[in-house]
Formats: sequence, structure tokens, C-alpha cells
Amino acid sequence: MITTTFDLPGYRITSCQGEVMGLTVRSRNAFSVFGSGLKSLFGGELKGQTQALIDSRLQVRERMCWEAEQRGANAIVGMRFDTSEIGNGWTEICAYGTAVSVAPAT
Repeated sequence: MITTTFDLPGYRITSCQGEVMGLTVRSRNAFSVFGSGLKSLFGGELKGQTQALIDSRLQVRERMCWEAEQRGANAIVGMRFDTSEIGNGWTEICAYGTAVSVAPAT
């Protein structure tokens, strides 16, 4: 289970395994940059860029979950995404949160 909140209704946190994260750095190819530049002149969604960001977010989320599982956690609370530009044409995408063990509330 993953949540952006710091608790899970119906569950209690029994232990905390610490911060976990997934990270990737992506570069854009020249054709994508050129096409996006043309599209931005006329407006509208940059569908290729949107799909690349969706794929990247799924990848970093999977990496974060893998790290949580390796620590013995069965949930992640306080999950966030962070995206930033690194240099010219590189984008860093990160997912992070706190790995915890939860049990049904009694």
C-alpha cells in the first residue's frame, strides 16, 4: 500500500523501516526536443513528453517499492514525486516516502 498521507485508515503502523526512494535520470532525444519546440509554438499537449513522464514515474515508483520490500515493509506513507532539470535536456524523476509495516487496526 502506498499513500501520500502519513497514516492509513483502518491500519496501524507497527514499525518504521526508514526513507525509501526510486530515482531515474532521463534525456530527451533530438527529434523529441525539435517536435516539442514546434508544438509549443501552436499550443497543445506534448504527448510524447507526457508519456515519457508517466513511464518514468511508474519506474521510480517500482524502484521505491522494491527498496521498501527489501527492508521488510508492507506499506509506504508520505509518498511524493519530485522532478527537476539537470543540465541541458536531462530530467531527474524521484519517488520517495517512508517505508513502514502496518497491521489492521483492532
